[in-house]
Amino acid sequence: MIETPQTAVPVRTSRRRTQVDVPAAQRTTTAALTFLGGAGTVTGSKTLVEHGTERVLVDCGLFQGDHDLRRRNWEGLGVPAAGIRTVLLSHAHLDHCGYVPRLCGEGFTGQVHATPTTLELVEVVLRDSAHLMEEEARHAGSRGWSRHASPRPLYDRNDAERAISRLTGVPFDQRTRVARGISATWRPAGHILGSATVQVDLEDGPSVLFSGDLGRDVHPLLRPPAPPAAADVVVVESTYGNRSHAERDPQRLADIINRTVGRGGSVLIPAFAVDRTEVLLCALKDLLEAGAIPQLPVFVDSPMALRALGIYNEAVARQDADVRPVGSDPFDLAHLQALTTVQRSMSVNSPQFPCIVISASGMASGGRVLHHLRHQLPDPRNTVVLVGFQAAGTRGRALQEGARAVKIHGRFVPVRAEIADLAEYSVHADADDVLAWLSSMRSAPQLCLVTHGEPDAAGALRDRIQDELGWLAVTPHQGERLLID
Repeated sequence: MIETPQTAVPVRTSRRRTQVDVPAAQRTTTAALTFLGGAGTVTGSKTLVEHGTERVLVDCGLFQGDHDLRRRNWEGLGVPAAGIRTVLLSHAHLDHCGYVPRLCGEGFTGQVHATPTTLELVEVVLRDSAHLMEEEARHAGSRGWSRHASPRPLYDRNDAERAISRLTGVPFDQRTRVARGISATWRPAGHILGSATVQVDLEDGPSVLFSGDLGRDVHPLLRPPAPPAAADVVVVESTYGNRSHAERDPQRLADIINRTVGRGGSVLIPAFAVDRTEVLLCALKDLLEAGAIPQLPVFVDSPMALRALGIYNEAVARQDADVRPVGSDPFDLAHLQALTTVQRSMSVNSPQFPCIVISASGMASGGRVLHHLRHQLPDPRNTVVLVGFQAAGTRGRALQEGARAVKIHGRFVPVRAEIADLAEYSVHADADDVLAWLSSMRSAPQLCLVTHGEPDAAGALRDRIQDELGWLAVTPHQGERLLID
């Protein structure tokens, strides 16, 4: 039986935070899910699982996007961090793991479980995130574009190292006890290296399957998502819940590059440092080897992307369980250059010759790509290529929607460069992919909870699940708590 409590649990809501206060007596008798992030938005994924007196958090991501979303990162988790036994991560993207250092600062002292390659990538992501937060706070303070007299980072590198010290690897397909009466199993999700669906089994209670972020069958390096196991409750992502990806056509990318080079410009690609950069390098290698684009310099300007690239190379070489069999080095480009220093990064702010620059972040929400955008957007010879989902409130979304100017480092920058949208290079499952994955379950769950999507996308996927699969499907709200028995 699954029910939504109406009055049993006091939920205190204010403009600053949602505080879920569950009486201790009730925690000894119920199993429940509380949505602390990723509900009504595509970032900040966090779902609290309660079973008896135990509390486990599935994913622990940062909110990204507009100011109101980012402010939630400063407002606290909404439940006592010290009372959480462990954190289970589905994968290493910032919107699923980036809040862990802050959680440790709030009093969390447990372990963080994920697949071994996810944890390798998490180390890279958290260190880079802390560094960027420190740099942004310093930059804002020295240049005066912060509203605060002494801006400070959400967390620093010491916080990141404290979080990293709590990482514990768990292999795919191995059921693991993560708390009293709670076990979890990670299965390949095909989204990024090490990504997984997470099945949480509650002793003498229901099983809950978390999709995390699902991948696509066309990923050049990773195997497709493993079929879902049977579960009583499914929590499924809806990033592209109202969209279908166009068929990936390499010629579209080739045409963009050739058109830009023809007018003497450069191509700037804001790309997620983990996985999207690797996918793009594979695509560029194929185009170069086919002679579809000219031999021109390809710069990777993201320390995090370069470290992640090394982890991918090692995983491909040892043929990890979630990696497709591939032949030669998939990232071996003749003119690939790694920009490892700030000085080298600055050298491609305004390139004096046609080139391709791949730089993080993928939604232009921070990182070195902001400096490149500030210099390259005003020049109509250049092209900015968007190759993935752009969350509401991000600069990437503004560019995608045709903004004539975007604000970078406190100043408006005119948009005269060509903006090209190649969403087919996303490694997120689209609505059809998600429906196909869900429909392959051996039996229907009692309830499907649709999260990690903007309201229109989540609502559209919820309706399709109900209409096409005949399941009970719901889109939970931020802070909502559901009893599952």
